[in-house]
Amino acid sequence: MQNLTFKTNIKCAGCIEKVTPVLDREIGTGKWHVATDQPSKTLTVTSDLTAEKVIALVQSAGFSAEEQN
Repeated sequence: MQNLTFKTNIKCAGCIEKVTPVLDREIGTGKWHVATDQPSKTLTVTSDLTAEKVIALVQSAGFSAEEQN
C-alpha cells in the first residue's frame, strides 16, 4: 500500500457524489478522501494502484487530477 496525493478540481459535495462510485469500486471505501476545504482540493489515496490509474479513474468521472510529490 502506498499513499498518493493529487491536486483535483473536485470542489463540493455534488462532485464527491459523482466520483464516489468510481473510486469506491476501484480503490475501496474509506481508502480515499478529498479535502474540499483546501485550495488544492487534495485527493489522498491509500492503495496499490498507480498514480496513472488513479488519475484515469478521476478523469473517467469527469474531473482532473495531478499527482503531487
